[in-house]
Amino acid sequence: MEEREITFGQRVAALAAEHPEKPAIIFLPREGAERIVTWRELDRETNRIARLLAERGVGAGSTVVVGVWNSPEHLMVTAAAWKRGALMLPLRAILPARERDGILDLARPALVFADWEEVPYPVLRPAELSLATAYDDAPLPDDPPHPGKAIASGGSTGRSKIVVDRTAHPVRYGTRASRLGAAHGQVQLLCAPLYHNSPFLSAYGGLADDHTLVLMERFDAARAVAAIERHRVNYAYMPPIIMRRIIMLPGVRERDFSSIEAIQSSAAPCPPWLKRAWIDLIGAEKVHEVYGSTEGIGATMIRGDEWLRHPGSVGRPVSCDLRILDEQGNDLPPGEVGEIYTRPLATDGPTFTYVGGAHMNATPDGFYSVGDLGWVDAAGYLFIADRRVDLIISGGANVYPAEVEAALHDHPALADLAVIGVPDEEWGRRVHAIIQPADPANPPPVADLDAWARARITSYKVPKTYEIVEELPRNEAGKIRRSALVAERASGWNPAMLTARGEPLAAPSAAPTP
Repeated sequence: MEEREITFGQRVAALAAEHPEKPAIIFLPREGAERIVTWRELDRETNRIARLLAERGVGAGSTVVVGVWNSPEHLMVTAAAWKRGALMLPLRAILPARERDGILDLARPALVFADWEEVPYPVLRPAELSLATAYDDAPLPDDPPHPGKAIASGGSTGRSKIVVDRTAHPVRYGTRASRLGAAHGQVQLLCAPLYHNSPFLSAYGGLADDHTLVLMERFDAARAVAAIERHRVNYAYMPPIIMRRIIMLPGVRERDFSSIEAIQSSAAPCPPWLKRAWIDLIGAEKVHEVYGSTEGIGATMIRGDEWLRHPGSVGRPVSCDLRILDEQGNDLPPGEVGEIYTRPLATDGPTFTYVGGAHMNATPDGFYSVGDLGWVDAAGYLFIADRRVDLIISGGANVYPAEVEAALHDHPALADLAVIGVPDEEWGRRVHAIIQPADPANPPPVADLDAWARARITSYKVPKTYEIVEELPRNEAGKIRRSALVAERASGWNPAMLTARGEPLAAPSAAPTP
């Protein structure tokens, strides 16, 4: 009889038996004192909560939605749902009702753990979790096979979808994480929201590898650095937006990062200046980056010392094959931009399923693409060009926003920027740069930005217009909300838009001249 793989619940129980009083979670709430949850408490409380969930109708094959901020309760309800064999779907605590309800209708959960009103599914509110104290904390008589995970994701169509991978397993995640600098028994800082794929994997994979998880309810750069110093943090998942906010703290280079053994970034492209800043701060061999997708169809990884030899790359494929294909499905040589396709090794095909009608491009021999564009160098290192949905066709020429952003990102007067395409009577789509200055009271002259860009990229890629804003909209994973930026500029004009010479952009005529 084949031996069944250990479940997450069994792993928690084993660690509780090994060192019951060791902290499993150190929780940093937005307000108030830190809270410690030991391994014994984590094991016993999740047993109680699992029995409460069972009474509320949660069982093997059902789905549980968790819609609260980062907290021990988030982790406990998830672990308890897994002990019942339920699929766990984390969602943001505050979502527009229309978006939230659309996701819930796709998931059809047996239970929702959140403080939401008018939800047409059974709800367990955080205040009701105290009811679990009435239940037995002994091990459950049966611990079903691990049910995997589900993550909600936006789509190029604007409709949400759910990516379900029933093979995903926190206990197995350690093999991948070890390539990113994670190691057994570390202290891990988790300051990104758990409803995103990478922090979700990092948190539960870390717990399965006996990490003490320093969990922030909400990210704050100053508190994060203080936590690194106080708790001697060894490992941290940091998307570029978090890396940026920490590196911009006054006096950050005088702070104590000596305990850090590795940081991992993903979710969004890391600007070269930011990567170099962290390499200077903690050392090249400690800075790791991974490129992949929630679908888990393949990934590339790169360490800082490799990156210095291949600046701008996101690494070489790990446990997958990689191809760059043109629109006809032909392989492209190194240096040419095409669509990125990957194929996981040692599988019979993708292990995920979509709920919500989405689909991916695929080749007859099992390579899949989520629509990203990129190219490889002669050594096989991957470079991201952009998402096809973000491609700007301006005057018949293809312009990739990521390339334009990379040209401008190193400008010392910029804190952040985004490049989008906006409607234009002459060009079809106009390359437009939205700028967040480092000093809001002293934004850089647009003419200086134009000269900076022209010195780095060919002229047709240089932004034709600019716009200065106080702050760019990013979600908590660090991704720029491009669709919102584009939608807000659907007319191609607003009073804040400036030409490359720094002059106000003329309003478009009401109608084209015949």
